[in-house]
Amino acid sequence: QVQLVESGGGLVQPGGSLRLSCAASGIMFSMSTLSWHRQAPGKERELVARITVSGSTAYGDPVRGRFTISRDNAKNTVYLEMNSLRPEDTAVYYCNVNWVRSTRYDYWGQGTQVTVSS
Repeated sequence: QVQLVESGGGLVQPGGSLRLSCAASGIMFSMSTLSWHRQAPGKERELVARITVSGSTAYGDPVRGRFTISRDNAKNTVYLEMNSLRPEDTAVYYCNVNWVRSTRYDYWGQGTQVTVSS
């Protein structure tokens, strides 16, 4: 059974930091591309960060230079470190796992709320 469980969301003041984690089970984790996406009120879901099997990373324009994605294959966990947070970062954040062998195997976590406000 596939399970993705996000944690670490919450309230934070502008300029603050937060670290999200997503623990996976029942997935070919080490052979999967991992990513974080977010959806703000009234907006479509957008890519935040992505990390490949080899460790290469890519970031969406709004978060580049502030967020860092990393993976720990031994723990089947992907992380998102968020620094210098802004109110516009407020959204529900979702982790995603795609087995590199087939994009048909596409899994999403339940989402975790991040609210940046003073």
